[in-house]
Amino acid sequence: MRIYKILARREWEAASDAGVYLGSAVDRADGFIHFSTAAQAQETAIRHFRGQAGLIVLAIEADSLGGELRWEPSRGGEIFPHLYGVLNPALVRAVFEAPLDPDGVPLLGPLE
Repeated sequence: MRIYKILARREWEAASDAGVYLGSAVDRADGFIHFSTAAQAQETAIRHFRGQAGLIVLAIEADSLGGELRWEPSRGGEIFPHLYGVLNPALVRAVFEAPLDPDGVPLLGPLE
């Protein structure tokens, strides 16, 4: 199963250069890196990333994250994947652009 991380391209470029992604400011404050499933990602984009240009979406195989990935209740009790550790950029399987629609909502396209 693939899970997804929405973030600013500049954050990902810095992480790729450093060889490690520590998470966004919100992730670091919460103590884990927030991910979404394919079914959750568009709502995450609407709620948390509206109006933010320069976004990308990372696709990662959930199984590749091992025991540091936990599935926990979040928005409305729905279960979300949370990574309690850092993300190795080598584990990213795909990177997608997330352009904004006319209302400022990131368009994620079809996710698996």
